[in-house]
Amino acid sequence: MPAAPEEVEPSGSDLRPGETDRLKAFSDGVFAIVITLLVLDLRVPEFQKGELFGSLLEEAPSLFAFVVSFVYIGVLWLNHHSLLRLIRGTTFAINWINLGILFGVVIIPFPTAVLASALAKGGTHDLRVAVVMYALAAALMSSPWLVFFVYLHRHPALRAEHVGADQVRAQQYRPITGIVLYGFTGLLGWIAYPLIGLAGIVVMIIFHGLTSEGISTRPLRWVRSGRRR
Repeated sequence: MPAAPEEVEPSGSDLRPGETDRLKAFSDGVFAIVITLLVLDLRVPEFQKGELFGSLLEEAPSLFAFVVSFVYIGVLWLNHHSLLRLIRGTTFAINWINLGILFGVVIIPFPTAVLASALAKGGTHDLRVAVVMYALAAALMSSPWLVFFVYLHRHPALRAEHVGADQVRAQQYRPITGIVLYGFTGLLGWIAYPLIGLAGIVVMIIFHGLTSEGISTRPLRWVRSGRRR
């Protein structure tokens, strides 16, 4: 059966995938640095004798923001690891898309610090701003992942041997879900209550963690088989 039109390389295509070793090494280095930078916002509190426990409780917002972002970056690293298993080599375009992914990663410590500060001493309005900032940063993070899957879908010659068109197509829904729902949680945190938006962000991080190996292609196969009937 001939391949679908969108799965065929354009005529005259001169894609020559290169090794992914440097891309992997550079990316892992960025992830390692960023996840380490998060701990810089944690500090030993000043306290009087017998008041250490209370002083540590005052640092709970910073610890909470640290844990959320540590898990988030860890999930992103797992997703990135799975991402690179889909390709058999890299190209100039993939290198730029990967830089877009890393850009989203390196900005995470800033909204993390803002969120920790707002949780510790900000009012409801300040917390709204912090939650919206974090949600927008997460939505921004999802965008280059979508570009990657669209690019890979249009260039089947770059896919690893075990990767089919359905698998790539199914993964496009994950960043789309991220863009839409992170944006929605930010809006919810602004117009409703900021802690609701923050809970939504945590749920989305869990979702991307549970689907770090990708979304099953079975639902797509069922839909396609149903259409044929």
